[in-house]
Amino acid sequence: MSPPVCWDCGSRDRHYTTLPHGRLCVACRRRRHYHPETCPGCTIVRPLAYLRPAHGAGAGAGARRDAGTALVCASCAGQESVFACGECGREDHPYGASRCARCILAERLTVLLTDPTTGRIHHQLQRVFEELVTSDRPQTGIWWLRKMPGVGPRLLGAMARGEIEISHDTFRSLPSDRVHDYLRGLLVALEVLPPFEVRIERMLPWIESVITDLPADQAALVRQFAHWHVLRQMRKAAREGRLTSSITNAARRRIRLAVNFLTFLQAHGATAATATQDLLERYGEHVGGLTSSDHSFIAWLRRTRLNTHSLTIPHVASPSPTMTVSDSQRWDAVERLLRDQSLRTYTRIGGLFTLLFAQPLSRIVAMRTRQVTLATDSVHVTFNTIPIQMPPQLDDLIREHLEHRGKSLYASSDNGWLFPGGNPGRHLVTENIRAQLVAIGIKPYENRKATLFQLAGDMPAPVLAELIGITNSNASDWARLAARDWTTYLATRTHFPRS
Repeated sequence: MSPPVCWDCGSRDRHYTTLPHGRLCVACRRRRHYHPETCPGCTIVRPLAYLRPAHGAGAGAGARRDAGTALVCASCAGQESVFACGECGREDHPYGASRCARCILAERLTVLLTDPTTGRIHHQLQRVFEELVTSDRPQTGIWWLRKMPGVGPRLLGAMARGEIEISHDTFRSLPSDRVHDYLRGLLVALEVLPPFEVRIERMLPWIESVITDLPADQAALVRQFAHWHVLRQMRKAAREGRLTSSITNAARRRIRLAVNFLTFLQAHGATAATATQDLLERYGEHVGGLTSSDHSFIAWLRRTRLNTHSLTIPHVASPSPTMTVSDSQRWDAVERLLRDQSLRTYTRIGGLFTLLFAQPLSRIVAMRTRQVTLATDSVHVTFNTIPIQMPPQLDDLIREHLEHRGKSLYASSDNGWLFPGGNPGRHLVTENIRAQLVAIGIKPYENRKATLFQLAGDMPAPVLAELIGITNSNASDWARLAARDWTTYLATRTHFPRS
């Protein structure tokens, strides 16, 4: 006897599901379950595999549906759904043969996070359980639990069983890699652990590795400089929400240069306390010139009275801003970002914020949703203190982005970032946007200078500074480069009519 015919595709399969109007093969059942559509009866997105009652009357088992027959969900057909999870009854998030991904994930997490002393999920990890189970994509959570080598799940299990402490100290004793940093970030985002800054945490073992070959007294001095000065500045930047990769790299350079200077002094029979101006200048010749990073350590030695020889580094004036991108090139790039739908939406928005409003990527990625104000016919973005109305096409891009904003891979909590990153509670990193822009020939830094040049020629420096959030000094430098004389602006402004 040949297998029955599938009413949906017409194929014959020995494995099938019986519906009121016929049999549904495994492939068609899976396709309809994993690709739900809007039901024409209730307008809810659900698997559609049932005939409307009016059309289904008199249709016997094994009947093929006509091409024009409307399909509805099980509820609208008055039937019990074959797609429903056998545990919770929901039809979304298919995964197993009879249970949904959310129920399977809940079961596996319960086993992983149960405290054997109480027989319940560990009280500190309850938030982790709830966050993962209620995430938008529970299938991803199952994949994370199964993914080898499974470092994160094993660590969570050990915490639940009381084998290791749930604390930052535990992570400080583990490698500072992507896997451990992600789990640590998740615990912080869910308030299981207090806030921390991963860039600063990574600095601590790095400092020890840099000074490992130094004599004990020099190692102690560099450690003191790093903790009392460099890390202190990094923590201040972190509190103000402006700690970036550039600031972190500059901090590492200061520490390396301190090590290099002390090594040079030792080779010349001197120490930080006995170093003279002559030795400092000879060191400058040895390294090919002193930089602002060198100045940081020298100034710290002088300020802390660890050296009393009045060491000074000649001031080197910063070069005037220069232009390498023409205005036409910048507008060509703007046009591409507005129209090229192959680029990611956040990349297009980030690039346009740079090319139109001279915003640095480090500030763009750290923007909050509260900086965007939606109105019926407009979108305003506040970069500094003044809301700026977006042009129409960028307006549409921002609205689209807000509707489909990315989230952390395993956790779905909204943390207010306009550009959420892949790690819980953190925003997108600058390199994520920069690399994509550079790949299509748009250099953010050079284009930002072209934008500043154009804006400085269109408005007075004080207005420019307030509008886009740069210093008055920086705005004045760009105004001079743009060769605009706004010296009469303040006097003229007093005669503007008041509204």
